Amino acid sequence: MKTGMLIEFLAVTACSFGLTVLLSHFVIPILKSKKMGQKILEIGPRWHKSKEGTPTMGGICFIAAILLCVGVALIVDASEIKRILLVMILALSNGLIGLVDDRAKLMKKQNEGLLAWQKYLLQLLAAGLFLLLQSLFGLATTALALPYTDLELELGIGYYVIALLLITGVVNSVNLTDGIDGLASTVSLVVAGFFAVAAFAFGAREISLLSAALVGGLIGFLVYNFHPARVFMGDTGSLFLGGFLSGLAFALGEPLLILVCGLMFVVEAASVILQVSVFKLSGRKKRLFKMAPIHHHFEQCGWNEYKIVAVFGAVTLACCVLAWFGI
Repeated sequence: MKTGMLIEFLAVTACSFGLTVLLSHFVIPILKSKKMGQKILEIGPRWHKSKEGTPTMGGICFIAAILLCVGVALIVDASEIKRILLVMILALSNGLIGLVDDRAKLMKKQNEGLLAWQKYLLQLLAAGLFLLLQSLFGLATTALALPYTDLELELGIGYYVIALLLITGVVNSVNLTDGIDGLASTVSLVVAGFFAVAAFAFGAREISLLSAALVGGLIGFLVYNFHPARVFMGDTGSLFLGGFLSGLAFALGEPLLILVCGLMFVVEAASVILQVSVFKLSGRKKRLFKMAPIHHHFEQCGWNEYKIVAVFGAVTLACCVLAWFGI
């Protein structure tokens, strides 16, 4: 079985990579011609202004490639189709929210699209749909597995509250990580690799297939997204990735493990929360970091984008090793 999984994994990874590179090659000029360029916030690092006009919404390239590869693989072998569909529904619904947000930004010609409450409400609905379908498909329990133990905590209705917060939290954390060239892509790639290893260890074909498509798509996208980026994924891509990775964690049966292997996403979100809290509590006089999310703090400290991506990727790899012992 694992030999068959390995062949499928390599084939899907290669196809997803090739399709993403090919689609990006044709889509990027179209995005440029439509003037779908990124607007840079005035409060951001001043040197980021040179990136203004770089095509955004490039996430549609790896999304389309992943969708096509997974679809073809399911035609060949539709086993475990329910779990695969659930993850794709969660990812695609969040990607659609990101697409609406990106379009709103382009229409307004500024880096502000949907209002925060509008975006979060839509994310809650997407997460709620995922959990509802999970229950209808008979794939859900209200017991939450605790990493590093053999214990499961029976939460009843409280499980759904925690699950909603976890999914939307991961989705927004990945979105916050997408602030410099190749960062969100690289960190997500490492986490996707972790789920691929876990899939082979447990013979979980559905997770292997999904991870293969994601790994290939992200490597293909990095061809154009690595510094200096020729395209940005936009909220279309980052929200899709957040939904995809959180969906993989639930498919594995270890939803809390995403907080370990995806620790850098958590750190990015926590840095924003702490920065805002300190700023408001001090009467708008003090800041904990030079700039948040924390990757901008390191930029202000003199780190270049290559170093930030390399360090964040290495720390994520270490976190994935640590997460392995929590399965």
